[in-house]
Amino acid sequence: MRNPIRLLATLAALAIGLSGFSTAQIFQINTAGTPVTPAGTEKYAENVDFADVDLDGDWDVAIARGGDLGDLQDRLWINQGGLQAGTIGVFADETTARFPAMSRLGRDIEFADYDGDGDPDLHVTNSSSYSNQSNLWWTNIGGKQAGNMGYYLDETRQRWIGLGTGDSSVPDFSVLNHPGGGGGFVDWCSDSDFGDIDNDGDLDLIHSSDGNLAGQIPTRLFLNDGDGYFEEFNPSGYQLPGLYIYDGYKALWAEGKQQNQSADNSGQFADIAGATNDVELADFDGDFDLDLLIGDRDAGPRLFINRLSETGSLSFRDRTTALFPPDYAPGLGHYEQELGDLDGDGDLDLFGLNWQSVPFVTGFGDATFSNAGDGSFSSMAILPESGTDDNEGDFLDYDGDGDLDLYIANFCGDDRLYENQENGSGSFSYLKVPQSTSGLSDHGKPNNTVWDADAADLDGDGDYDVLAVTEGNFGPNYWENTTNVPDTSAPYLPNVESLVDQVAATAGSADLPVRAHVYDNAPYYITWYNQTWIELAVDGVALDTLPARSSGGQIFRGELPSNLVGQVGYGFASSDEYGNTGSSLEMLYNSSTALNYRTVYGSGTDGSLGALAIDAKSIATDGKPLFVTLSNTPPGTLFVQFVSFASAGPLFVPGSGFVNVDSTSLIPSLFKLGFTDASGDAARKLNIPIGIGSGFSIFWQFFTLDGQTGETWASSQGLEIPFLP
Repeated sequence: MRNPIRLLATLAALAIGLSGFSTAQIFQINTAGTPVTPAGTEKYAENVDFADVDLDGDWDVAIARGGDLGDLQDRLWINQGGLQAGTIGVFADETTARFPAMSRLGRDIEFADYDGDGDPDLHVTNSSSYSNQSNLWWTNIGGKQAGNMGYYLDETRQRWIGLGTGDSSVPDFSVLNHPGGGGGFVDWCSDSDFGDIDNDGDLDLIHSSDGNLAGQIPTRLFLNDGDGYFEEFNPSGYQLPGLYIYDGYKALWAEGKQQNQSADNSGQFADIAGATNDVELADFDGDFDLDLLIGDRDAGPRLFINRLSETGSLSFRDRTTALFPPDYAPGLGHYEQELGDLDGDGDLDLFGLNWQSVPFVTGFGDATFSNAGDGSFSSMAILPESGTDDNEGDFLDYDGDGDLDLYIANFCGDDRLYENQENGSGSFSYLKVPQSTSGLSDHGKPNNTVWDADAADLDGDGDYDVLAVTEGNFGPNYWENTTNVPDTSAPYLPNVESLVDQVAATAGSADLPVRAHVYDNAPYYITWYNQTWIELAVDGVALDTLPARSSGGQIFRGELPSNLVGQVGYGFASSDEYGNTGSSLEMLYNSSTALNYRTVYGSGTDGSLGALAIDAKSIATDGKPLFVTLSNTPPGTLFVQFVSFASAGPLFVPGSGFVNVDSTSLIPSLFKLGFTDASGDAARKLNIPIGIGSGFSIFWQFFTLDGQTGETWASSQGLEIPFLP
């Protein structure tokens, strides 16, 4: 929605002048890698996103098309590496085979695994500028659907729940395909985003609205039920009588009442409506909840703090004027903002595109802001030569030095490249064209309006390339990074959520969610796909690794078993697509119980280092893991574990020591060999199925190749572990 300031943008570009060309550039256009697309308006595109749709190890591309032009079919490009057995970084347009055949006025397209089955689904954002349209849910039919991975089915009617009814704020008359609320609702949405705003382990939806530039239609929040069905979060219970939200109306999902450009920070008022082209979800204030930054094309963007950790229930407070400096975003044209740890201090700093927009005076200035760690922003710096009207910015490490550089997509002239200076100080220098080994080649084409530019290692050579989508006949432009500097920078995890001491739980108790900040020298939408996990220990013995997944923003989330007993240690680790791995510090809490959850019985035979220590580190209860540990043993010692439903002894067996379990009722899957770790410890895990109930016990014993006085083996005492309800 750019036309009202197009003339201003063009005049600014003419005043500054287009950049020249250079023969030795960092990015070169790769025309061989992009599919052949019909000329003219078929190339009109507004947004691009990356995911590995067929889970074959390379990045595929989805492109939203239509925008100001009218209804067009969104496109899907499949990377020809991996399963396609072709050249990685060369793309084929497989839209017809893989996408629903639907022409829409597309503004945004977002990959998100909204049904939690491990494959990337799609949310398609559309505008009703020319005809009534809804955002769409396109489900990847691999995974739960048991279909072909990387093929998509339109499930829009099923996945919107309760529109126009109950606590929905959506007016009944704007719901499409009524009755039942299927098909979505009429809106003018430019950007959608996903994140786990209620900390329940699934991805929720932020649905913004530019209001057809009226700026009076609210952004809305929709909560995921865990299976990918979305119902509006509207604690006010207020349904709008019309499309617009006016001053004095309840602020729906935010505390207080609606007030345009509110200066209140107490929760009495909030401004949830604007000409919003972009939204961001991230933890701004360091409490591990996802906060919300809502852009506004024509006024100051708004920052809402999530108070879930503070109050115990999901709520948002408009804290804009308390957290931003005065005059942070005057003028018009605030089309976008991006977040990244620009100075390496473990919090998210801010890039505001055109946030210092004063046309005909200072132009459309891009600015960076430093986060103080509590979500307050200061130290505003204007990027050099950023006076032209820009459309989008993205952070990437183009030169492989480990910090975030910046690519800016321009609306009416040259895209620009900025280098982060002084080892990630957050100060940027403009790599101007022409300049040896700097900048962009073959650029500055007339009317080369770039709507969006995203970065990923499309050709698998270890550096970050850029795909820029445009209107007209000049794109999409596949900018191939020619530095060939591999990414050797590990993710860094400076902050992990601290848990208070617990009482170990039995059956029916939820596990304990825990979150961490994960940063990398890659765009956030690439870091989301990092393999990330929790390393779990109790009383210093390493027990297990547990999966963690992205919650959106810089947050990753996992769950700790609630039945652990002892001093629990946990830390996060994350590995990028190149295998670079970073780890957090270990966090500790105590988990206690008054229950008789294990009893040592019988005798053992000492080994060369004395008695073998056997212990249970969790309660045996339905649906939870049982951990039993062996310690006090030389590193690398061969051991055998015996698990039985009955005690046998003790019975001394020459060469084997005391046998305390019934050899006729051993559990075959747990009659296993293993080796102790570098600390001389070993842990064994048994997943307890649902339905065991109380009244049963299992009996556990270890033997190690550590005998003395003529014995080959040493044995531990037996351990009786009762099942508890």
